[in-house]
Amino acid sequence: MSTSRRNRFERRRSETRRALVRAGRTILAESGDTSTSIRAIAELADVGFGSFYNHFTSKPDLFDAAVADALEEYSQAIDERLHGLDDPAERLAGGVRLSARMAGAHPEIMRILCHSGLGRIYASRGLLAARARHDVEQGMTSGRFTVVDPVVVLVALNGSLLALLELWFTQPEVDNGQASDSLAEMVLYMLGLSADEARAIARRPLPAAA
Repeated sequence: MSTSRRNRFERRRSETRRALVRAGRTILAESGDTSTSIRAIAELADVGFGSFYNHFTSKPDLFDAAVADALEEYSQAIDERLHGLDDPAERLAGGVRLSARMAGAHPEIMRILCHSGLGRIYASRGLLAARARHDVEQGMTSGRFTVVDPVVVLVALNGSLLALLELWFTQPEVDNGQASDSLAEMVLYMLGLSADEARAIARRPLPAAA
């Protein structure tokens, strides 16, 4: 196969996978119904039925990829705002506060998070797992945090954040910014910061968008 033909093949293959992941994201955002048939997924992606198995071994494999894709986009958007912050306490609090405030700008991603549940989100390689874990572990290594079990902290953090996002969708009249500031304050206090410092960090102006 010539280089140009190989490049076209790889490009089409990448486009097909992307279309399937996009379909998975749409399903998770709209209903969270992972019982949708593979044929329906392929039709939504506008690809052939057989193409599914060229990229994924099963529906759970596809939906895991869809969640990871959404979280990667989500993570990049938040990291752009937190770029330049070295203090793990500020980064962790900023991530919580921005997550809630981004709900209006990224409704599809927020609905994917709400419909996916902790298991799939925590197992993914996106924001709520890898980045938050890095900040917690960095804070423990530096002595900034006194928490003993980072796994328990991450489960509590992720669960609380999902509950906050669910509140935003079901009760949009709630001041989501204020609620997320309070959540960030509680998380920092749980990690070992004093009540005064936790409150001060959770109330600081957030970094402006680039």
